[in-house]
Order: sequence, then C-alpha cells, then structure tokens
Amino acid sequence: MSTVTTIEKLALHVGTNVTLRGWVHNKNSKGKLHFIQLRDGTGFVQCVVFKGAVGDEIFHALDHLGQESSLILEGDVKAEPRAPGGFEISVTGAQVVQKVEGFPITPKEHGPDFLLSNRHLWLRSKRQWALMRIRDCVITAIRRFYDEQGFVCIDSPVFTPAACEGTSTLFEVQYFDDKAYLTQSGQLYGEASAMAFGKIYCFGPTFRSEKSKTRRHLTEFWMLEPEIAYATLDDVMQHAEDLLCYVVKSVLERRRTELEVLERDISKLEKIVPPFPRLSYDEAYEILKEHPESTFKYGDDFGAPDETIISKRFDKPVMVHRYPHEVKAFYMKRDPADPRKALCVDVLAPEGIGEIIGGSQREEDLETLRARIAEHKLPEEAFAWYLDLRRYGTVPHGGFGLGLERTVAWLAGVEHVREASPFPRMMYRIYP
Repeated sequence: MSTVTTIEKLALHVGTNVTLRGWVHNKNSKGKLHFIQLRDGTGFVQCVVFKGAVGDEIFHALDHLGQESSLILEGDVKAEPRAPGGFEISVTGAQVVQKVEGFPITPKEHGPDFLLSNRHLWLRSKRQWALMRIRDCVITAIRRFYDEQGFVCIDSPVFTPAACEGTSTLFEVQYFDDKAYLTQSGQLYGEASAMAFGKIYCFGPTFRSEKSKTRRHLTEFWMLEPEIAYATLDDVMQHAEDLLCYVVKSVLERRRTELEVLERDISKLEKIVPPFPRLSYDEAYEILKEHPESTFKYGDDFGAPDETIISKRFDKPVMVHRYPHEVKAFYMKRDPADPRKALCVDVLAPEGIGEIIGGSQREEDLETLRARIAEHKLPEEAFAWYLDLRRYGTVPHGGFGLGLERTVAWLAGVEHVREASPFPRMMYRIYP
C-alpha cells in the first residue's frame, strides 16, 4: 500500500511505493518518457513517467501539463545521486488535480517590479522557497535558544500611544476617538515585562515610516527584542554573540540544501564562531578616518557606507559600542567613565549587510530619565507608566533589537532585504 509522504522525507522510504502531492515545477518529455520535476513545499524531486508503467490514459493525461499544474503521483523511491536532492521517483500512478496553462513566472528573466507584483506566485520559485525556509529556520532557532535559556516570551502591543525612538518615523492611525501609532519597537513594554519575569523576549512586526528606498530597509519588518534584568552592556553584548552563533549553527545544520540552492558560500558562515571583534566608536572612527573613500565626521551616527567599510575588515559580525549619546535614543544609559558616550552597541554583519542588532544598557534612574524625556521634547504623560518602572524596584537592565529580515538576508547571502520577507512592504509597495 502506498504511503503518503513528503519530498524531504524520501530518505526514509527508499525501495517503497509512496504518494506525493504537489505541483509541476518543470516538465520535459521524450518519446515514451515524461520527466516531471515535482515540488511539494518541502523540496523538489524528479519523477520519471514511463508509458509502459502507467498506461496510455495516465501518460496522455500528463502530456501537456503546464508549470504549476497540481497533481498527485504514486511511485517507487530510488536513491539517485545524480538527481536533484539525491532521489528519483519511478511513477506508477497519477491524478491530475488541476491542469494549468500560462503561469506568469516562467524560467526567463523577469524584472524586480514584475516579480514583486506577483509575489504571491514568486514564492513558489526555488530561490524563494530556499529563502523562506531559511527564514523559518532562523525563527525556530531563535525561539529554541530563548526557551533553552529560560526566557519567557511576552509580546508587546502593535498599537502604542507614544514613540519609542522619536516621532519622525511613526505611522499614525485612528484609534476610535483618539490616535495611536504602529509600534517602532516593543522595547519599552519589554522592559516592563523584564521587571516582572527577569528574562523575556518579544518577537513580532514593527513599523518605520522612513522614506528610504535602500536595499537594507523595509517599512514593515520583524524584530526580536530580548530584555534582561540585572544586565550590563557587557552582558548584552555577550548575549548577542551567543544568540547569533546559535542561529548560524542551526541554519548550517538544518538548511544546508537551501543554502546550496542559493549558491551561498557556506565557508563564510562556518567562520561565525566566538569571540566576535569588539570596537569602541572611537576605534571604529579611526578605521573610517584612514579609509580613502570615507567622508565620515566624528560625532555622527554611521551610515550604510560607513558600516560597510568597518564590517569588511572582519569575517565575523563586529560589535561597535559606546557611541556619542547625541545620536542614540533617550533611554540609553550614559557611560560613567565617559558621560559623552552611551552604553550602547550595534552589531554589524559581515559582507556589507549592515547593522543587524542595536542594543544598550537602559537608564534606570528616575530623575535622569525624566530629564532625558524633557530633553528630547517627548510628552512625559505618555511615559508615566514607563517612569513607574524606575519608581518601583528599579535595577540595571538591558537588551537589544535584532532585525529578522536583515539577519536572513545576511545568512542567505542575498543583496536586498525585500527577498527575506514573504510579502515585503516598502515605500512604494503595499501590493499584494
């Protein structure tokens, strides 16, 4: 009796008859043979249909199947090292669920605008299949890491009454008879959760209305935000390093096939082991000052070209810490050894993808934080609950935000973060 299974589990069924349910990715015919490349969401496999094995009726039913026709195949599993995926199906039976003609995305070259407008169909391509499975692996690894580390997942709200990092990049929305904003970050609520549970993380969508069209920016993206009570900046940096090493190892172990589909240089990922290089802002500035193409001015925040220059000096993520406080958020604690600097860190991925993590030790003193809110011209009444965290049991604490799409783009070796999102939202794109 035929066993219903999936392509990724074919290794368990060599020498047996199985049933696969999927779609035609590609098809070629030669005389009394059809060669169908079937995909089922878990992988791709070549299925060989011999007219003498299935009979005239089934053979002719498979004659003119177009790309993305849906069908159910039965066949014997053979190990075949020369075939994609290492297995081949000798078909013994078939049922066409839907015959398709004119699938819009063909093997020819298509422009990015066409592909993004057909994103709902583009996801079926081999490259996008590999990218989304790598994304899934990153998400799974993140959640497993935090479960093993004893963190509690406490997700923050998407609707917020005030800005976390200033008001210039907020999406304002009508909230019944009031107004609210789509969250830029779950961090402030994460701090409240950390005071209740010690070690927490939130993981969800965040929104920035930056009018940016670079390959590193999306309007909607997913962000991981751990928050740790009794943590210093050094603790935050060590935690970021531990997390990234864990995620890279998981992707190498579970998604090697997908990395090969993308022609990713796996040797570069195998170098992502501790320790990561750590530079102060001043040390990073010295690198930029010596670079002939750099126009960076001391005291500014790093732009994309600056991050690229710095990160290309290393084959691992590099941690840049202690920026001038003027270029960082109001909630970051100042360095007692140099009050001009904030106790913060940005983690820059190698290969030019830029910042994938930004974090800090938070300011835990009530009066200092109130002064910062006033200094940044933010409404104190909107932060009354946040200030309460400094009134009732304040402790040193810290955390960071990790951009999921940038991390996936780096691990997969793709140039634009839009391919690391299933349905990317950008300045001029909200369809489909």
